[in-house]
Amino acid sequence: MSEEKKNKSGKINIELDESVAEGTYSNLAIINHSVSEFVVDFVNIMPGRPKSKVKSRIILTPQHAKRLLKALGDNINKFEQDHGEIRDYDKAPIPLNFGPTGQA
Repeated sequence: MSEEKKNKSGKINIELDESVAEGTYSNLAIINHSVSEFVVDFVNIMPGRPKSKVKSRIILTPQHAKRLLKALGDNINKFEQDHGEIRDYDKAPIPLNFGPTGQA
């Protein structure tokens, strides 16, 4: 089947680069929005490090942000059906102000 026919059938050809496939760990997401876009910054905060950097920034239209919310909700529901409820904490179990607490 030609590439043109594949595109007409509604299939999308998506390529995943090896370095992107490895992923980037994030334990904090900061979300901001304007009238035309949502900006999600993914951060990795580590113990003992007073400063953290944004590891990845994703910019979405409001429509795509809403689709992402729905898709993430669907996937969380499927995960919980298979593995049980994901517990949420009122207070994060690890303080966000990581730093040395012990004494030598």
